[in-house]
Amino acid sequence: MQDERLDRVDSLLNSFDFSAIEEMDPSLGEGHHVSYDREVPFELRIQDTGSGPQEVGTLEAIKTKVLVLGEDSNPRHIKVELTSENDLFFHYVHSLDEAGFRRMQESQKLMIEFSELPTILVRMLNACIKEPHSFLAVFIMHRDGRARLDFIQNIEYKFIELLSLDFVATSEELVRQQITFRYNSVKSKLAILQARLQDISALVKVKNPSLLLQLQRNPKKSTNK
Repeated sequence: MQDERLDRVDSLLNSFDFSAIEEMDPSLGEGHHVSYDREVPFELRIQDTGSGPQEVGTLEAIKTKVLVLGEDSNPRHIKVELTSENDLFFHYVHSLDEAGFRRMQESQKLMIEFSELPTILVRMLNACIKEPHSFLAVFIMHRDGRARLDFIQNIEYKFIELLSLDFVATSEELVRQQITFRYNSVKSKLAILQARLQDISALVKVKNPSLLLQLQRNPKKSTNK
């Protein structure tokens, strides 16, 4: 039921044009465009120096952005940004060009090319959302700001590591820029929605004043009918 409500909220927000607001995102400052932007269930683990990571972490929905410089099918640079609605100061970035991908490809024995990576990332992130028991995203954080995201597949009798991405916690200045953008973005979207609500209220008041009174008196009961 809650998922249905969230879907309705997302559908409502998507019906408005917020493109001018989104263009102010500091993440786009170097010319990247957003290829993917969704909340994905991550298992968060902390690894202390000299010891292994926590065996069991905490599950949290992490807002995951895949940003591409150039075309998705022919990228010049790829960024993955992770943020959290529960912790505004949680902000990690993975940054990769073709040379870096070659090193990653060799160390992880990957059978894909750099041009395929944006599509593969989107596919794996969506798999973590749609099939959380079979596909896991485990994010291991170190105290020094380094982190690693492991995509893992559960095939019943063993876990297979599909892909790993190295992340770093961003600087305090970048975190401040992101928080400022997110605050102003929510504030601007709220103003647009409030203006739309006033327009609807004025229209209902003219067409059906008694209905407006009913909505204002008990909005929850009216929307649940």
